[in-house]
Amino acid sequence: MNQRLTPGTALLLTLPPLMWAGNAVMGRVVRELISPSTLNFLRWALACAILLPLAGWVLRPSSGLWPHWRRFAVLGLLGVGCYNALQYLALQTSTPLNVTLVASSLPLWMLGLGAVIFGVRITRQQLLGAALSIAGVITVLSRGDWSQLLQLRLVVGDVFMLLATLCWASYSWLLTRRAEPEAIRNDWAAFLLAQVAFGLMWSGAFAGAEWALTDAHIVWGWPLAAALVFVAVGPAVLAYRCWGMGVQRAGPAVAGFFANLTPLFAALMSATFLGEMPSAYHAVAFALIIGGIVVSARR
Repeated sequence: MNQRLTPGTALLLTLPPLMWAGNAVMGRVVRELISPSTLNFLRWALACAILLPLAGWVLRPSSGLWPHWRRFAVLGLLGVGCYNALQYLALQTSTPLNVTLVASSLPLWMLGLGAVIFGVRITRQQLLGAALSIAGVITVLSRGDWSQLLQLRLVVGDVFMLLATLCWASYSWLLTRRAEPEAIRNDWAAFLLAQVAFGLMWSGAFAGAEWALTDAHIVWGWPLAAALVFVAVGPAVLAYRCWGMGVQRAGPAVAGFFANLTPLFAALMSATFLGEMPSAYHAVAFALIIGGIVVSARR
């Protein structure tokens, strides 16, 4: 694996955070047009339609997928069903900047799950990094006013995003097991389609429950159609492809730092399209989370 960070590789690793930030902003923009679980289902239904011509073979009985259907059912639940639905649900009451900052605590959850479930040893540097990341997340949740923690005042969207990040951390650890055939693992479209196929069942069930139990709604029109095309093509397919290529060229350690550009892009997009200007506590939280990640990653 080539570990050099060339301008082309840097561009590949910059596009996914840009797309993910756009996904958060778009979820906020269309919250009055479509319910969150329904948005998630339609997004992945379109992504599935895009992936089928590229890797439809993986759904054939002879592809080698079906002996591992339980693994892909869990991956689909965590990565396609729960994470994205919870993120869109969080955006009903929280801002894209807050959501992406809370999601930047992912290394903290990865560290905890690795120690508790997989027995991975935690170093002192990782503990220090975890403490910094926790401080950053608490800064976001308290809106920069630490006295609010004494009154336990939390925006419900931030809590949903914490749950979403925990789901993504679990999903990420499961990806390291590499139980599926190499033909599926080495084909990015086939690997993603295998997850999406099962994830559609979960997200469809969540969308059905949303319509049965809540005042779910869809306001059809060109704005919603354009948003659906963007979240399906950009964050769901294009970002995944660019991220995979970038990780192969630069390695996961270098690529991980690029993921934390997402809050920065979200802040710029929120200010441009939503008029939601970042506050001073956002900068403090971002610095703490990035500092925690840098400290944790040092050997």
